[in-house]
Order: sequence, then structure tokens, then C-alpha cells
Amino acid sequence: MRYLKIVCCLLLSAIAIQTQAQTPDSLFSYESYIRHGDTLRYRMMMPLHHDIHKKYPLIIFLHGAGERGSDNKAQLKHGGNWLANDSLREAFPAYVIFPQCPVNETWAPMKVKVDSAAKRMSFDFPLDGAPTQPTALLKPLLDSLIATGKIDTKRVYIGGLSLGGMGTFYMITKYPQMFAAAFPICGAGNVDAAVNFAKKVPVWIFHGGADPVVPVTASRLYAEKLKSLGADYKYTEYEGVGHNSWDNVFVQPGVLEWLFSHKQK
Repeated sequence: MRYLKIVCCLLLSAIAIQTQAQTPDSLFSYESYIRHGDTLRYRMMMPLHHDIHKKYPLIIFLHGAGERGSDNKAQLKHGGNWLANDSLREAFPAYVIFPQCPVNETWAPMKVKVDSAAKRMSFDFPLDGAPTQPTALLKPLLDSLIATGKIDTKRVYIGGLSLGGMGTFYMITKYPQMFAAAFPICGAGNVDAAVNFAKKVPVWIFHGGADPVVPVTASRLYAEKLKSLGADYKYTEYEGVGHNSWDNVFVQPGVLEWLFSHKQK
């Protein structure tokens, strides 16, 4: 009996260790991209059942303002669990990267307009705005990953939430030839520039109808503009949901199915 108890304890310990080893954080390696003395930290997850002889899609996920920093960890807070889900990794094997934006930086050039009470009211995205330091590094990072020959260049996808949703709109506006599809969540951007990607990059836009941080009108205007341009797009608005609409997206059926159904022509 004592022997049986010892065996059971050892088995439970082994299971606990294995479970701990499969936490989302442990699935993502710590990486850094350095260019001209500037550094962009990012985390990378390999495709499940990785085969060195195959090419895989690449998913880029851009985090929000609250996850900025230099710990190369906080950016997995939202979205890490979702994309590390075993069943999704089984169905949609891909390289996944989560870059981290430094404190006081943004994923897109912008100006924030505030009211007298210092509450965020609206965002201005200049058409001629120079890339921010993080996005100036993100593009060559993606180029370097593609240059390895391990990425299926027809299936590079990008998405993000809040500040990352703004970065998603910026990246597909600036580099529409790079992406097969995009999923901006509670983001915003320069709607006048939507023509740059309208018939090149399919998008699925998400927003909470009661968002107090990034007004839902930002996404509604994109949906209206893309419709007028005859673009391939979807728009999902969650009625009564605030800024954390990403929680709804992560349980929304069919998001990755939709994403992976698109390839560059």
C-alpha cells in the first residue's frame, strides 16, 4: 500500500510538472531584434508538431498600452492563452510572435486629443506620420523572419487590441503587400487611408459598443468606408461591452478559421 501511494505521488508530480511546462509563457521563447542600436523584444511560439521541412503561416499579435514595457513578458497577458490553446494550435499550426512596445511608445504615429478633464476623447493619425520606433523595427523584423525561408509568405497575418489594433490598421495601411488578413480589436486609424489596403487585405474588425477608451465610432467609420470601397471585410460590434472586447473575440467562434481561409494572391 505504501509503495502504491509513493507511485501515485510520483505520477501526480510528473503530471503537475508537465502541466506547468505547457503554460502559455513557457511555450513562447524570449527573442530580441536589434537594429541600429534599437531593440524590439518579442516572444515567439513554434508551430505544434513543427516540421523543419515545412513552411508555416505567421501570426503577429500587437498588445495594448497596458502591456508596454521591457520585461518581454507582459505582452502575453491578453491573447497568449488564446493562441496557445492546444486545439487551436493543432488545427492552425503557425509561428506566433508577440512583440513588446516600450513604455511611452506606440504602434502607430498618432496624436491623442483630450478634453478639459484630461480624459481621452479622440485620436488623430496623420497620413504622413513617420513610423514610431517600434514599428520602424517591426517591419524589418518581419522581413528577417520571412528571409529564413520558414514562413509561408502567402499567409502572414496580423492583429492586435486597443493600441495594437491601431498598430494593425497602421501596418496594413503601410505594408498591404505583406499581409493576407488582419483582425484589429477596439482599434482606430486614418480611415481616409483605408483605400491602401481595402482590396488587398481582408479585415475582421471588432469593437465593444460601450467602449469608453477608444470610441466605437472609430471602427464603425472603417466598416462604412470599407463597404463603400467594396472591400472584403467583416465587422462585429459587441453591444454593451466596454474596452475589453478582446475577451469576446477570444471566445468568438471562427476567428482563426476565417483568418486562415485567406491567402495572398
